[in-house]
Amino acid sequence: MESTYKTRLSKEQLDQIIKHHLAVTIQDYEEMIDGWANHAYKILLDDGRKVVLKIAPAATTNLMRCEQDLMTAEVEALQLVAELKNVPVPLVLAYDASLLMAPAQYFIMEFMPGVPYNQVKAQLTAEDQEAVEQQLGWYNQRINEIKGERFGYFSGKDRQRATWREAFLMLMHDMLADGEDSGVDIGIDYNELRRLIDEKSDALDEVTEPSLISWDLWDGNVLVQDKQITTIIDFERSLWGDPLMEHYFSHFNYTPGFLKGYGREVETENERKRRSLYDLYFDLALRIECDYRKYDNKEHIESTIRNMQEGIERFRKM
Repeated sequence: MESTYKTRLSKEQLDQIIKHHLAVTIQDYEEMIDGWANHAYKILLDDGRKVVLKIAPAATTNLMRCEQDLMTAEVEALQLVAELKNVPVPLVLAYDASLLMAPAQYFIMEFMPGVPYNQVKAQLTAEDQEAVEQQLGWYNQRINEIKGERFGYFSGKDRQRATWREAFLMLMHDMLADGEDSGVDIGIDYNELRRLIDEKSDALDEVTEPSLISWDLWDGNVLVQDKQITTIIDFERSLWGDPLMEHYFSHFNYTPGFLKGYGREVETENERKRRSLYDLYFDLALRIECDYRKYDNKEHIESTIRNMQEGIERFRKM
C-alpha cells in the first residue's frame, strides 16, 4: 500500500551505502512494496549475496507518537532476538543513524527466504495452518522470554515507566492524542473513552515483569517456505510489556495452533480485561495511522473505520 512515510533512494545512493558498509558493489536491486511505513530494497551484491536495506521515514515526516525511533527499536530488538539462537530472524549487517548518506536512518540485514504467510495461508490445509501457527506460538513465547528493566516504548528511557499500568496508559493516551491532533472521528468523545480506559486499567497491575513483545507479529511478518517458518521480520513496533499484547492473542487471530505452541491462553477475568484494552489500542491504531500515512486505498480505510467502531463497542460492553 502506498504511504507518504516511505523514503526512496536512488541507485547512486544505494551504491554509495553498500560500498561504504559492505565493500562490494550492487549487481541488481528492486523495491519491496509490502511495507506500510518503512521502505525496503532487496539487493543482489556482486559477490552473489542478497541483502535487504530498510530505511525509515525522513526526519521531517509527521509521525505518530508511537512511531518515534522505530528503526532504532527494530535493530536493537533484532539483535536481542538473534542472541536466542533458536528463533529465525535476519542478521543485522549494518546500521546508520548519521543521516550522512541518506535522509533517514537505515539498516542492512541479510535476505531471508520465504513468502509472507498471509499470501499463502489460504492455499494451505487447516492442518498445515495449525502446524505453522504452532511454530509461531513457540517462537513468540521465546521472544517474550527476553526481559527488560522498565515498561513502555523500546527506545528512550524518558518513554519508559516503572509499572505496566503507567506505561500502557502512556501508550494509549499518546494514541488518543494523535487521533485528536489529526481530527479523527472515533465515534465517541475522546475524554469519555479515556474515562472508560482508566476504569479498566487496574487489571494491568498484574503484569510486573517487562517482556520483549513484537506487538506486530501478524501473518504478513511471518515468512514461510515448504510449510515451515523461515523467518520473523519487522520488529519496529517492539515494546517492553505484557506478552498478552501480542497480535495472535487478539480478536483477529487467537488460533488453537498458536495457543498450543505458546502454551498459554487468555483465561482469567483480569487477562480478558487486559486483552480488551490491547484490542482497543490496536483497533484505534489501524484507523488513526491512515490519516498520518495518507493511505490511498479507500477500501482499507473504510475497513479500519468499521473495525474501530466494532472494537469500541466491544470494549464498552466488556
